[in-house]
Amino acid sequence: MTITSGYARKYFNKEIIMLKKNIATNELGFVFNPATGDSYSTNPIAAEIIKMLKEGKDIANIKRGLLDIYDIEKPTIEKDVDEFMNTLKENNLLASNL
Repeated sequence: MTITSGYARKYFNKEIIMLKKNIATNELGFVFNPATGDSYSTNPIAAEIIKMLKEGKDIANIKRGLLDIYDIEKPTIEKDVDEFMNTLKENNLLASNL
């Protein structure tokens, strides 16, 4: 089931979302799931999102942080973060049962 962007924004902003504990990442945006053997490469913004998730930031603070770091308009950040969170969920990388 795919979550629509509006629903994701409403839901994800309400709590801190964590990656599963067994998910390996690095500062360059490489993500590895040892349970499945799947690996992923991310772009710099997605790598920053992962870093902030690991720091325990909630989604609203992640969006604000990205706005401070990158010269990108707020609607673009909102859409990109929501889509990336859905991608993490679809690939079973989140600890939370969304």
